[in-house]
Amino acid sequence: MREAHSTAATVLGVTPNGSHESWGWRGRTLSRPVTTTSGEGWLRLVSAPAEKAGGKLWEGPQEAERLVPPAVPRPRLRGRQTWTEREHGYLAELYDRVTVPTIATHEPTLRKAPDLNDAWWDELSTALDAIATVPSDRVAVRQEYLDRAMPQYLGIPIDTKVPAWTTAHGDLHWANLTGPTLTVLDWEGWGAAPAGYDAALLFSYSLLVPDTAAEIRRRLGHILDTPAGRFAELVVITELLQTTTRGDNLELEGPLRGRLSEMTG
Repeated sequence: MREAHSTAATVLGVTPNGSHESWGWRGRTLSRPVTTTSGEGWLRLVSAPAEKAGGKLWEGPQEAERLVPPAVPRPRLRGRQTWTEREHGYLAELYDRVTVPTIATHEPTLRKAPDLNDAWWDELSTALDAIATVPSDRVAVRQEYLDRAMPQYLGIPIDTKVPAWTTAHGDLHWANLTGPTLTVLDWEGWGAAPAGYDAALLFSYSLLVPDTAAEIRRRLGHILDTPAGRFAELVVITELLQTTTRGDNLELEGPLRGRLSEMTG
């Protein structure tokens, strides 16, 4: 990955700046600050087996740059390059550098209450409303998955038909949000999802910090406290309970099941 990142820097005409490295989930991505001809940047490298290199996740940031409105604060994509080397495919993306830190590091789950002001919450609400209206044929959550997974992981009979669809970021958790100034990071998987999905995901990843979970319900109640929002929360609980069967998000399992019980009796 380091060798490929160096190749990407050469191809895109940038110079790594310092020794800091930011590794993504299971080493799938490697990002570093770089210097460009117009100032500081951030060079992100994605790897995948060659036969899986491409598709929705690889095209997501490029499509977001083209379609997502300026009302959604995000790092602008300045250049990209793809190539295949032996059994691996690579995607290099050059972004504006964001110097404000993410609210969580290394994982999506919140573990302590962030100090966020009214302006941050208002901007997040505005961003979610703007994302929801973006026209796209991309898909973040599929009805076929819900038909299969919701009865299995919720453990109850349930009508799995999505009541309303909107566009969602699709991975809105605390390691993809910065503070105290808001930036929304990681636009790989955005697309159509049950209305309220992003707010429901952020709420679920906050269950270990009840004060922040309550704050989300207060700030985003116009999204969450609706029939569509409640359905979206059940979708997110389904997905996160499935991840626990793979050994991820284990600390969230108890709070998720408690929330499921509150919602369904």
